[in-house]
Amino acid sequence: MTAATTIVIATRDRRDPLLRTLGELTALPGRPPVIVVDNGSRDGSPDAVRDAFPGVRVVGLPRNHGACARNVGVRLAATPYVAFSDDDSWWEPDALGAAARLLDAHPRLAVLIGRIHLGSGDVDVVSRKMRTAPIGRAPDLPGPSVLGFPACAAVVRRTAFLAAGGFDDLLFFGGEESLLALDLAAGGWGLAYADEVVARHSPASGRDETLPERWALHRRNDLLVTWMRLSGRRALSRTFGLAAQAVADPAARSALGGLLRRLPAALARRRPVPPAVAGGVRALRELE
Repeated sequence: MTAATTIVIATRDRRDPLLRTLGELTALPGRPPVIVVDNGSRDGSPDAVRDAFPGVRVVGLPRNHGACARNVGVRLAATPYVAFSDDDSWWEPDALGAAARLLDAHPRLAVLIGRIHLGSGDVDVVSRKMRTAPIGRAPDLPGPSVLGFPACAAVVRRTAFLAAGGFDDLLFFGGEESLLALDLAAGGWGLAYADEVVARHSPASGRDETLPERWALHRRNDLLVTWMRLSGRRALSRTFGLAAQAVADPAARSALGGLLRRLPAALARRRPVPPAVAGGVRALRELE
């Protein structure tokens, strides 16, 4: 049976976890095609993958394109659906088949987000929030509606992803899914959580999202998305708030500097989402 879903991984200098992940993915039922897009690794990752997994397609980029490396893999995929994995995450054996059936049955669905189990076995906090349906559930979607997603648990409809432009290079990395989610929703597409589709994520002990540099990236990108798609008044207010925080906080200064350098480009790309989509974002933030 021909696979309906291609798995795309973007990676850089993460050879050992990548090889472990590929061991899991290449053993999946149906042997779905796997594309690894390498962001200019210096640790021999591309050659190591080619040697250990000759059936995996490796695309080597000359420099680091961040999250946009995934766009390359999606364009190369020859299947209607694309599942993303990080170099430290993989899918349960029945997950991609279940996801494809749900996407087949729900033609407005552009992104299906699965339940994430961490290396400890615990369900990730993002999955726990999504399953509570904080912004409700559209009748033509298979699960709770969402307006954001972690890429490592997402299966996308390839045509919708490409029509929306994929991941934006202005964000590079860190919360890059938020802008794409808003653009898909603004275009009338649905995004939904499905508890029965399971991904496994086993991040290395040193990869802490609360580290100052990672916090700064996410905060910078969150504000860039606000400027590009949401209320200008709110964007201005939140930017002033970050500036006040930056007086005493080096991470906030880093986030503010990155924001200001990218703000002209963000304003050139400004395209506010419809009120219904903006209302969903407000409802989510009121719950934070």
